[in-house]
Amino acid sequence: MMLIEADKRGEKNKIKLAYSSKDQFYIPDNLHIIGTMNTADRSLTIVDYTLRRRFAFIKMKPKFNEQFEAFLLKKGISKDIISSIIDKMTTLNNFINADESLGDGFEIGHSYFCSYKSGEHNKWLSNVFKYEIIPLIEEYWFDDQQLIDEYTSIIES
Repeated sequence: MMLIEADKRGEKNKIKLAYSSKDQFYIPDNLHIIGTMNTADRSLTIVDYTLRRRFAFIKMKPKFNEQFEAFLLKKGISKDIISSIIDKMTTLNNFINADESLGDGFEIGHSYFCSYKSGEHNKWLSNVFKYEIIPLIEEYWFDDQQLIDEYTSIIES
């Protein structure tokens, strides 16, 4: 772990490997290590400080924007379906973000909608909502059936 720190990189900081008496190891100055994590996964919420201090953190929020729309248009999804996805997910994410027990780290991203390959668009979207988004809603608000019903109705409308 020490070798990934900025001031411990390069051949001048090489160390002997534990399993060899002659081999040495170092992290090159020009190597960039990129780690990703989903903060909604509660097992990752607390990152060990020894690891954390060796990385910069960039927060990425879901974006149902023009690039998302262009991606789905290229796959052959109609503008009406895309608008419906954007409207529903924006509304749902606003509720998620406003919920004190969840917040913006639990917002639902675009990856659920990247699976379309071919076939009937409405059936594909119905399956994404039924088997992926609604179960997530049920998990987020497992103890509040009224909210589950309310937020599920947004998706099913």
